[in-house]
Amino acid sequence: MMMIRLIASLLFLATMAGSGFSQASVWSIQKDVAFLSSDLTQGRMTGTNGERLSARYIAERYAQIGLTPKGEEGYYQTFTFKAPANPHDTKGEGEEKTCTNVVGYIDNGAPTTVIIGAHYDHLGLGGSGSGSLSTDVDEIHNGADDNASGVAALLYIAEQLNKGKDKANNYLFIAFSGEELGLFGSKHYADDPTIDLTTANYMINMDMVGRLDSVLVINGVGTSPSWSSSLDKINTEGFSITTTESGVGPSDHTSFYRKDIPSIHFFTGQHKDYHKPSDDADLVNHEGIQQVSDYILALIHQLDKQDKLAFTKTKDTDSRKAASFKVTLGVMPDYTFQGDGMRIDGVLDDRPAQKAGLEDGDIILQIGETSIGNIYDYMGALANYSKGQKAMVKVKRKDQVMEKEVEF
Repeated sequence: MMMIRLIASLLFLATMAGSGFSQASVWSIQKDVAFLSSDLTQGRMTGTNGERLSARYIAERYAQIGLTPKGEEGYYQTFTFKAPANPHDTKGEGEEKTCTNVVGYIDNGAPTTVIIGAHYDHLGLGGSGSGSLSTDVDEIHNGADDNASGVAALLYIAEQLNKGKDKANNYLFIAFSGEELGLFGSKHYADDPTIDLTTANYMINMDMVGRLDSVLVINGVGTSPSWSSSLDKINTEGFSITTTESGVGPSDHTSFYRKDIPSIHFFTGQHKDYHKPSDDADLVNHEGIQQVSDYILALIHQLDKQDKLAFTKTKDTDSRKAASFKVTLGVMPDYTFQGDGMRIDGVLDDRPAQKAGLEDGDIILQIGETSIGNIYDYMGALANYSKGQKAMVKVKRKDQVMEKEVEF
């Protein structure tokens, strides 16, 4: 604990130092990412000492910022659940886990509260059942982008709001655990909240915001008519915005959307280091995290002028992701791609795509007889195949269109 307090004190001094506010803020973001994704936290697997160390660090940062504790025991909301035994386990027959959400609050005496969240757990040492995409076992998965980046953004936003002028709402900050195992932390909070959820105005979630290149993805803008109209008023400062409508997706905003709360998710895109030991702090765009955070602060400022947001149910476009398919191509999709086809952001080692000669940056245009216009077409096409079958895959590589035979 003394070590945690020392680091928090150094971070406080760092925010006071430097030739400019922006430089000091980026330094603080960098230090938060570096600590959370260091080998000291051992990959922050839910229920481990690394997760608990990370929770203490976040609580210390909350205290430094000046947030009021809003957990069930100080900043902490700790609970036990049964993790899935495997990806198809629907009966909760797996290992019992104890995890902790870390909850802080800014009380402005307002009738409504804005919920801002990011998960801090990751995959630990990888291995079977962890979700790792690496073939190596017992190697620390530091999860710098996923999701130390989101927690660093959460802490930066908390600090700015605590000393800012946007007082029309209270602000609740939640660092969730159990996300990687199935959104368990956010589900638990949504079912057992420490505030009256009927007073919740909206929810903002940040998951993987550490690789800003040129595109920022905002999921869930269909959950309230206020999102699009407010986003249109904000200067994007050199990056472009891609939006999706659905309130359902593979991150913690989904748990609050299920409670009829307008909820959006910020994301800077998938990459080849996703769920691998190579997702390290030196690959994170720390200035980009501040840029995304400042954009979110600008959105909060716009919404501060409005009444409580209206909630809208959305068509569950993500339900297509659950299509039953028995094969995988072994690629990471580029979720920020806005053209026709499905762009490959990364090719996984020793998988069908690599064996067939597909490369990072290839755009899949057709699989067998199925034309691929987007990622959902791609997932639908996979449902037509079983292990051992072959298909011709048409891809565009730069200006050249070619076909590759893939064996699933």
